Parts: sequence; C-alpha cells; structure tokens
Amino acid sequence: MQQTPESGGPDPAQVGAPARSPDVLAPAPWAAPARAARITRVRTFLCAPQGCPYLIVRVETDQPGLYGLGCASDPQRTLAVRAVLDEYLGPLVLGRDAGDIEDIHRLLQNSGYWRGGSIANNALGAVDVALWDIKAKVAGLPLYSLLGGRARHGAEAYTHVDGADPGQIADRVDAAVEAGFRHVRVQVAVPGVDTYGAGSGGGTQGRRGTWDPLAYLHHVPPVLAEVRRRVGDRVELLHDVHERVTPAQARHLVAAVADAGLYFLEDALAPEDSAYFGQLRTAGPVPLAVGELYDEVGRYLPLLEQRAIDFARVRIPTLGGLTSTRKLVAACELFGVRTAPHGPGDVSPVAQAANVALDVSTPAFGIQEAARFHDATLEVFPGAPTPDRGSLYPAEVPGLGVDFDEAAARRYPAPPPLRHDRWALVRGTDGAAHRP
Repeated sequence: MQQTPESGGPDPAQVGAPARSPDVLAPAPWAAPARAARITRVRTFLCAPQGCPYLIVRVETDQPGLYGLGCASDPQRTLAVRAVLDEYLGPLVLGRDAGDIEDIHRLLQNSGYWRGGSIANNALGAVDVALWDIKAKVAGLPLYSLLGGRARHGAEAYTHVDGADPGQIADRVDAAVEAGFRHVRVQVAVPGVDTYGAGSGGGTQGRRGTWDPLAYLHHVPPVLAEVRRRVGDRVELLHDVHERVTPAQARHLVAAVADAGLYFLEDALAPEDSAYFGQLRTAGPVPLAVGELYDEVGRYLPLLEQRAIDFARVRIPTLGGLTSTRKLVAACELFGVRTAPHGPGDVSPVAQAANVALDVSTPAFGIQEAARFHDATLEVFPGAPTPDRGSLYPAEVPGLGVDFDEAAARRYPAPPPLRHDRWALVRGTDGAAHRP
C-alpha cells in the first residue's frame, strides 16, 4: 500500500505504483554490455501547472542519478493511461537494459495483443522517450545528436492569436511579428456560436457548446482574407478547422480561403474522413496539414503515397514515442511532406523538448507549434524549451535538456476526471453531439 506525503512516502495522487521485481518476461537473448544501465523503477506523476493534466513518467536505472523523462499526457483519459503505465508497462520493463530501445518498444507494443490506440500508445510513448533521454545522457550528448545531428540551427515556430474581428486579429498578428514570429495561427470567433480556438471556453461571443458549421463557413473566410490584406505578406498565416466540418463543407472551405494565402489549413477533415483529402487537393491551392489525432504511424502512409497532404501534424506521445515517430518523419522526407509537430499547452515541456530534438535533426521539418508555457510550468520543468524570436532551440546538455521538479509539481494538482473534458463537449444547432 502506498504511503501518504505526511508519512514520508510518495503521494498516491501524484506518484505511480512502486516498482515490483518480477522475473523479466521474454528477456533479450543477447548479453548486455558490461556497464549497461538496468531499469529499476518506473514512476508516474500527475500535475497541472499549465491548467491541463500532465502525466510525466520517470524511468530510473541502477546507475546513480541516471534516469529519463517521458510525457504520457492525454488530458481527457489521463487516469486510463496512467493505469497502463503503473500496472503493465512499468513492471514489464523492470530489469531490462535501458539501451535496448528498439527491442523494448516492440515488446511493449505487442504486449497488449490488441495493439495501438491512443491510451496504449501514450503510455508506450512516454517510456520510449524516457529511454532515449537515458541513452543520450549515457552518451553525454544532446538528444538531437543521437538522431543524426543538426540539420538546422533551430526550429521555427508558430504562435496562436484569435479575435472577434479583422482589426483585432490583425493587431494581435502584428504583436506576434514584433515578438519575432514569422508564422501565426489565426482563429476567428463566430458570432453566436462556440468556435474552436477563439477566446476563453471556445468562443468570445458564442453560446457555450453550440456549433454551427454554416455560420463558420460564411463568416471565417472573408475575415481571414481581410486579416491577410491588413498584415500583408510579411507573415505566414495558419488556420485550424479542428475537424468540425463535413468533407463537402471542407471542399467549399478550401476554395473559399484561397485569398488568405494560408501557410496551411489544419485538420480540415476528421481522421475517419481522411480518404477525402485527395478531393481537397483539387478544390484549391491551400496547403493541407493533418495528424494530431492520429494514434498510429500507418494512418499517414496512404496520404503520403497519394501526395494528399503537405504537412504531417505529429504528436510524439500518441504515436508511441520517438522510435516510431522518427521512422514516420523519414517517410515524410521521402515523399516531400514536411512535419508540423503538435505543441499546444497540453503538450508538456518534456514532449516539446522531444519535438525540438526531432525538428532540428530532420530535413523534413516544416514548422513547430509553440504554446506559451506559464510561469508555474517553467517552475515545474527546469530547462523547458521556450520561443526565442520565433524559434525553439535544443538544450546543449546531455539528454532532452528538461528536468522535472517533483516538489514543485505537488503544488499544482491535476483537476478531477471529466473537468478538462468540457471543452470537447460540443453540440450542433440541432442538438446532436459534434466533434470538438
């Protein structure tokens, strides 16, 4: 039974199940190096310095002070992911050589038999990134060095702005440009309805939880075109549909936003409608980005083969970690598709550091999403990557370059289950449940 903080042990609300010492299942048949770091414990931590739940994993070894960090954050199903880590994956890796990343990744991936899914892959991804962190620390190198070394100085990033009218939005874009950003995602509040990414709670003017795609399709394209006219060509503009329209509506939207000169239009279609991306390609000249909801690298392959998208929105934890994601990124390079890794506020600094390591080491990189971390988040995660004149740079220290302050994390407990789900609970004007 776990102890409480008052009794001197770990807080069960913040720290996962203590390590067990079962026999190693399916042990590697090869001899480990003489000084191999063996995994001795896997701990999970739940905190919310950014407001949304972060699930952080710490993989510890038998070498003093040597551990790795990973991010398993799934803000809507946090406790389910944590159970997979505490009860299954954590115990399964005990005693293994932390350097056998490919072998461990494949074993964990296959261990559930019904493979994949966001819950299993977020758990797997956290362990995987932690092992890469350990390997880089053992080598005494920044993580990007193990991924092939630098292909660029830093990762250019985009920030977010929103507003209710073109003048307000253009002013905020100008402010972002003054801060050094050359890429800005623009979200537009639609009067009378809940609009993704525009204002607190999803809409500055809208009725909470009510979505009207027709109002969106009529209102947003002319606003984006007017914002482009006001800010000129000195900045790239992006827009996120957030999968809220049908394939037919998406075709209309692609044609309607052509005058805005977008860098890309994101998530014009939901994952289940991805077969329609080929039709969007012929609807207009707008570059297309998709992928943050994909939970398996194979989902991207038909889109790469068909040259149906321009940017892959990868989320490293949900794709099972760096081991699987770096292979997808190599495929993107071969097919001329660029990456645009997911990096909003619900991606922790640990996952963002993994993003940046991958960004600077691949020719396929396009742009990195970069949310502003709160001061509390920077306190909990020393070394967190933050934009510098519109770009993110990897730390020049061994490993990911980010640490985790357990004591500070305890001051920012996570909200209870379902509290963070509310933003995703949307209904159409006819009352039907709608995608968020």
